[in-house]
Amino acid sequence: MLIRAGYEIRYETDVATPMLALLSIHPSRNKDLVTPHRIVAAPDVPVYGYTDSFGNMCTRITVPAGGLTLSCDFTVQDDGLPDPAAPDAEQHALEDLPDDVLIYLLGSRYCETDRLSQVAWSLFGNAASGWERVQAIVDFTHNQIEFGYNYARPTKTAWDAYQERQGVCRDFAHLAITLCRCMNIPARYCTGYLGDIGIPPVDAPMDFSAWFDVYLGGRWHTFDARHNRPRIGRILMARGRDATDTALTTTFGPARLVGFDVHTDEVAVA
Repeated sequence: MLIRAGYEIRYETDVATPMLALLSIHPSRNKDLVTPHRIVAAPDVPVYGYTDSFGNMCTRITVPAGGLTLSCDFTVQDDGLPDPAAPDAEQHALEDLPDDVLIYLLGSRYCETDRLSQVAWSLFGNAASGWERVQAIVDFTHNQIEFGYNYARPTKTAWDAYQERQGVCRDFAHLAITLCRCMNIPARYCTGYLGDIGIPPVDAPMDFSAWFDVYLGGRWHTFDARHNRPRIGRILMARGRDATDTALTTTFGPARLVGFDVHTDEVAVA
């Protein structure tokens, strides 16, 4: 299938303000592009790209005094299949994990393994290891948190989401990631596009989405604690330890977000 996706985001500033953005699709999806993926800045100011330590494509830009609009529109080829399941995927012994995977067992800014370790072991210590344990964590997280855009705040951590039982998709991901790490299952945060493809239309503005990967059976597998069902048409943008590593934009000075529009739709083929 073909998916058309993109965004238009506007910031206003009083003075020139440097910005770091992770608004490109992940390099792993570049080969699937049907049309070019270009970030357009208005006014036309210099845009520089680099790849960070997690393999994400990052953009450096300076928002001029007054403001800046960033936009992108592209079409990508997708296999049209739901997230694959591997119920027999086994959990690795710690000593068998690859070196570059170990970082995804550690606590991070939004994933406080130290505060949730006792909770995790009390809830999932008797669950079968591997895929079944991860699914139990996803089920718990899905039922623990009530979704609502009005529950979002940039300082909310996994511990906060666990206690408050409210949040947005990133909070679902952070809590599930933290519980997995507490159970010695490597987990990493993912963000990207996820349209209403293969499900009834959702009566809410389109937004970027957050999900997570776990390392089982020698490879990474996708889980989504907010939706708790395989979905079609994920377009990965960035991944890392948590939302700190994958923030859509980071401004190094005061800036006001005044416009935010995201679109992700299946392209009808005649």
